[in-house]
Amino acid sequence: MNNSFFASLGLGNIDIGIILIVLAAIILLLIILNIVNICSIRKLKKRYEIFMQGKNVKSLENEIIGLFEDNKFIKNSIEKNKKDIQTLYKKFESSFQKIGIIKYDAFREIGGKLSFSLALLDENNNGFILNSVHSTDACYSYTKEITNGQCNISLGKEEEEALNMAMGSEK
Repeated sequence: MNNSFFASLGLGNIDIGIILIVLAAIILLLIILNIVNICSIRKLKKRYEIFMQGKNVKSLENEIIGLFEDNKFIKNSIEKNKKDIQTLYKKFESSFQKIGIIKYDAFREIGGKLSFSLALLDENNNGFILNSVHSTDACYSYTKEITNGQCNISLGKEEEEALNMAMGSEK
C-alpha cells in the first residue's frame, strides 16, 4: 500500500505497519511519562498541603515576619551581651584576683603564728601587701603598694613570699 504522502516525505518504501508500531511505541512512552508526571504532582501537592495545613497565605506571611523579628531580637541581644561582657571584663580587670598569704611568728617567744603577710593583686599585678605583726602587747598593721609586681619599699621575707604566692611563682 503506497501512499503519495509518505512518498513525498521520502518514506514511500517503508511499510505502514512499521510506522504504526513506532507511533504506538511513542504513544505508550508518552502515556508512561504522563503517569510519572501525575505521580510527581501528587507528591508535590501532598507536601504543599502539609506545609500549608491550617494556614493561609496571610498567616504564613505573619509567621515569616515573626521569624525575622525574632532573629533581629536575638542579634540585638547578642550585641548587648558582648558589650556587657566587655564592661564586666574591664571591671574585673582591676579587682583583686590573686591572693597570697603567709602566716608566721614575728617573735620567737609568741607561738601560734599570729602574724601574717597578705598580698592582694589584680590582673596586672597591681595591689598591696598587708602585713600584720602581733606581739605580746600590741598588733601592728601596715601596707605596701605593689605596682606591676614590684614594690618601691624593700620587702621582708614573709612579704616577698606572699607576693610570689599571689603572682603564682612562689620561690
